[in-house]
Amino acid sequence: MSIQVELSALADMVARYRFAYLLTVGDEGPPHALAVIPTVVGDLLTVDGIGRHTQSNLLARPGVTLVWPPESVDEYSLIVDGQAAASGEKSVRITPTRAVLHRPAPRPEPVAEGACGSDCVELPLRTGPSSG
Repeated sequence: MSIQVELSALADMVARYRFAYLLTVGDEGPPHALAVIPTVVGDLLTVDGIGRHTQSNLLARPGVTLVWPPESVDEYSLIVDGQAAASGEKSVRITPTRAVLHRPAPRPEPVAEGACGSDCVELPLRTGPSSG
């Protein structure tokens, strides 16, 4: 199931969560996770208080992911992929490129081989002017 979401709706969705993890990738390959409280400013997500590891990772590899965990297993995580750009020494601006609500699907029986074992809702982002 797909639901188109205006960036203003993404702001409302982000407000439902307490915090997110900002995931970047370092030279060695494993992700670097930083707990953050992103804010939506216009068409961008802004994160303040990043450290030197995150800053270094962003300069080398600007593709990032933000994950807002749910408060319970019955709720969805919000996952947003984007492109990051430094905004000052300890801040970053992220242009969202993809968003999805994700949770494990309740299954009364084992998941068939090759089947999706998750309950996902793709949230296409519309960044152009809205019509209507």
